Amino acid sequence: MADILFKKVDYTLKKLLEDIAMGEIGLPDIQRPFVWNMSKVRDLFDSMYRGYPIGYLLFWENGYPGEHRVIGVDRKQKVPRLLIVDGQQRLTSLYAVIKAVPVVDENFRRARIRIAFNPLEEKFEVTNVAIERDVTWIADISELWKPATSTYAFIAQYLQRLKEKREVTPDDEQQVAAAIDRLQKLLDYPVTALEISSSVDEDQVAEIFVRINSMGTPLNQADFILTLMSVFWDDGRAELEDFCRRAKIPPMDAQPSPFNYYLRPNPDQLLRVSVALGFRRAQLAYVYSLLRGKDLQTGQFSVEQRERQFQILQQAQAYTLNLTNWHEFFKALKRAGYPGDQLISSQLAVLYTYALWLIGKRDFGVDPYSLREVMARWFFMASLTGRYTSSPESRMEQDLALLRGAKTAADFVRILDQQIDAVLTRDYWEVTLPSELETAAPRNTGQSAYYAALCLLDAPVLYSPMKVKELLDPSTKAKKSALERHHLFPRHYLQRIGINDDRLINQVANYALVEWTDNIQISDRDPKEYVPRMEQRFSPAELRVMYDLHALPERWYDMDYHTFLSERRKRIADVIRRGFLQLKNVNESPIGCCP
Repeated sequence: MADILFKKVDYTLKKLLEDIAMGEIGLPDIQRPFVWNMSKVRDLFDSMYRGYPIGYLLFWENGYPGEHRVIGVDRKQKVPRLLIVDGQQRLTSLYAVIKAVPVVDENFRRARIRIAFNPLEEKFEVTNVAIERDVTWIADISELWKPATSTYAFIAQYLQRLKEKREVTPDDEQQVAAAIDRLQKLLDYPVTALEISSSVDEDQVAEIFVRINSMGTPLNQADFILTLMSVFWDDGRAELEDFCRRAKIPPMDAQPSPFNYYLRPNPDQLLRVSVALGFRRAQLAYVYSLLRGKDLQTGQFSVEQRERQFQILQQAQAYTLNLTNWHEFFKALKRAGYPGDQLISSQLAVLYTYALWLIGKRDFGVDPYSLREVMARWFFMASLTGRYTSSPESRMEQDLALLRGAKTAADFVRILDQQIDAVLTRDYWEVTLPSELETAAPRNTGQSAYYAALCLLDAPVLYSPMKVKELLDPSTKAKKSALERHHLFPRHYLQRIGINDDRLINQVANYALVEWTDNIQISDRDPKEYVPRMEQRFSPAELRVMYDLHALPERWYDMDYHTFLSERRKRIADVIRRGFLQLKNVNESPIGCCP
């Protein structure tokens, strides 16, 4: 028989809540976003009231039995012996309702979970205004479990209110007393937990979770690390989550803020940046073991090792969340021709580029100008090629490994530029990229890079004196987008001439950026009809420049459609190349500087 990796432990609900309050069980801070909707909380209490099972809880021993110290804002008396792997939302719901503790919703607003109960109908509901006015309802069942509450007095008060509004029969009184008593005794509800041994590694825990969880919800290494932060460095996780919350909300005053137009980060995303900076790792499994204080050779845990590793993470996170670093980095993306998130198809490309930027600044002392230039080139390359799309952790591990032999600022810049040149070869520009542009995917990396190149080349919008970079400015918002992707050969026109394949109609090569007013006027007209009218706005010299930048042959509207697509793909690839050269043909300043 195989070794059993877990043990079954039976709790009462009261015991579970006591262990959470004492810190024996590590329920993450109740003030973190609560993702269940209120109806699920209502259904949870209804199931328990009716005696239905509510599923197993899954805990994981943290490997430090008997270690005690005060942690967190709740002044818990222990380092938790058990970490919650499955059941966090159920336990948060139960703890928040029974202890009358506010939770924070996904928009970071504080609110109580208020569940109502009707003893006459033995029915639960989410509290609303109508229920609060209806004396047949207990508007907030949390009142029943307050330490000062007497169940007998609670029943008497309910019946008194009820009698003031309606007739109450002896049967009603008996029903009410029995129902409220049954509700109060939910504290005795039996709950079964599976406690996984601390000897089991995180990959096995994730596998166990998926196999017993009916929804098959995947766990990832970031989940585990954030849980560890809750236990051993609660302030660090709170700081990380507060930063992410503020990055999503435009500031209402002149105070410094992480808000930006490129990234609305989640805690697990910025955790990846801190891990890459602090440990030069992208594979979080390795870091999780270190943060548990595990010796990777002996498999033994060490409190000293854990504290050393958390100190490294703490320093890396402080550097990652530094607002000066944060906003200086985004200048590299703007320099790369990307004015905001509308052209960014991979958030990981942003995150991993930020990690490399931080490493270049802190660990190699690259001066700000040279750092911005090389990271702009790197981001352009990574975004164009989808570098972090497939197996991103492995790809980033390889990129971090490139820097192992680097010692100076010049080494850092040279190594990254060598990798860029190894990827963006002549064959890539002339063969690979035109082939990759033969797609109708709405978020094509080549199309985004093409628009970025138009920004770098200071190109005008097609048939407009306005600049592409001006109308892509994300700080200018309106109901209607200033720029729209327009079919040069409109869909209904192509269908009228017998081309019905969406892959041909929606190819990247059939799109151009135009002002939305022009897009409306163009509608579904034949290009031979609408283009000459628009050309009249410009001189022949202006048209030559405009067509060159927009990868359009002269009198393109007279071309066979298939020939047009083939020719324009080549021209778009060349415009992207020329845009990228704007990032290479710069006068480099001295590289060495202070971090």
